[in-house]
Amino acid sequence: MARALRKHDTWAERLLWSWLRARRFSAYKFRRQRPYGPYILDFFCVEAQVNIELDGSLHGYPEQRSKDEKRDEWLEEQGIKVLRYWNGRLRREKQVVRDAIWKALQDRAPHPLPEYCRPGLCKSNRFSQERKEGG
Repeated sequence: MARALRKHDTWAERLLWSWLRARRFSAYKFRRQRPYGPYILDFFCVEAQVNIELDGSLHGYPEQRSKDEKRDEWLEEQGIKVLRYWNGRLRREKQVVRDAIWKALQDRAPHPLPEYCRPGLCKSNRFSQERKEGG
């Protein structure tokens, strides 16, 4: 089932995956359409225990909202933080969504790379300097 979902993703899922795949989102590793217990998680970061769900119009119906709430509650009981965004919000407020994801990751887990290896945080390559100096 998870494999089939990956083959039929939405424009919103493709956009978000372009940010998250291959550790592009500041080196955090995400898995797409990942089975977890009785559910399939849209975008799951194991390190931070953060799951990102993208909702289309189907999720606006009361019946589906109730299922989503029950699912989120179960995941929270398992220690997983659930971030849920409407597809339209992702289109209109890309940076707001990115910032919220970043904050959730930082609140839940330390950065997977040492500070000197993080993209954009240092101008010189400290690791190379230490190797040249024998340290």
